[in-house]
Amino acid sequence: MPRPFRFGVSLVTPAPAGEWRARCRRAEELGYDVILVADHLGMPAPFPSLVAAAGATERPRLGTFVLNAGFWNPVLLAREVATTDALTDGRLELGLGTGYVQAEHDAAGLSYRSPGRRVDHLLHTVEELQRLLGPADRRVPLLIGGNGDRMLRLTAEHADIAAFTAARSVRGSTTGTLEPLTAEEIDGRVAAYLRLAVDRPEPAELNLLVQLVAVTDDPRAAVRPLLPHVPHLTEEQILELPIVLVGPVERIREKVRAVRERYGFSYLTVLEPYMEAFGTVIAGLQDE
Repeated sequence: MPRPFRFGVSLVTPAPAGEWRARCRRAEELGYDVILVADHLGMPAPFPSLVAAAGATERPRLGTFVLNAGFWNPVLLAREVATTDALTDGRLELGLGTGYVQAEHDAAGLSYRSPGRRVDHLLHTVEELQRLLGPADRRVPLLIGGNGDRMLRLTAEHADIAAFTAARSVRGSTTGTLEPLTAEEIDGRVAAYLRLAVDRPEPAELNLLVQLVAVTDDPRAAVRPLLPHVPHLTEEQILELPIVLVGPVERIREKVRAVRERYGFSYLTVLEPYMEAFGTVIAGLQDE
């Protein structure tokens, strides 16, 4: 039996207190299960934003999506996590990744390690958090995001939620430019994760970050502006991508169900600009 759907929205625009609280309440009204905050310069600071979100809402979980491990000292991070979990009445879900935007590290005066060393630091961070925050049966649920082989192994061994961006960093980019994986490449990454996770006592929840939502009767027109940015993909391939949800509302719902069936993604996250559009889709998928 498939895992029930959960839907998250990643809020990325800073706002004064009243506007922020109203945005969080609107996410709750639309049916989102998780309110998320990223960890990029120029966006809201994750932990105070989530505490404010908790004060404005009652039902949604609250998550980091995802913290750049390279920004954080693990011991100090453990303090932030414990305090935020307490102030949100246990609603926190902790998302971690290596960090992939060199320009942000440069701006913060932090070293940008090699890919291997970034994974090493993430593993150290996870192990320290587990040591400092207490037994597994009481700990904050852990989401880890990444696609590489070492990241998938780390995720299989430690994470309650395995998050897939379904994209890769563009070689040579210092600003975090990403290009989407094809549907077949995503099949391969999920299959690799499942092989590594075969001995888990409990299967992890699989998360997907959706990059585009458009409710429209002309899906091809909606994706046509993307073609110059993804020259390795055809229009048909873009429409097949699980990170692209375009079409009439019921057709998008059918695709969301198909994505869960094909890949196992039951927890979908959309970006703030698509919160309202995807909210119309959620209404017909709750309790499935």
